[in-house]
Amino acid sequence: MTNITLSINDEVYKRMKKYSEIKWSEFVRICIQKRIEKLQKIDELDWDNAKFLGDEKLLAESWLSKEDEEAFAYLQ
Repeated sequence: MTNITLSINDEVYKRMKKYSEIKWSEFVRICIQKRIEKLQKIDELDWDNAKFLGDEKLLAESWLSKEDEEAFAYLQ
């Protein structure tokens, strides 16, 4: 398994520490995997029309599924 380093805002880190029961690495790993799966589905369906993948509006959208957002709503 490969390791990556992630930088986050100090305030976010303080808020994360309050919820130490959450395995944050696993949470991020799942979010990344879900995004990759969505992108692969787009690739498989219609690569020629996938140029919107770099669209700022699309990239600014939440990476979380609706279920994830509901489960972690208390972090907002």
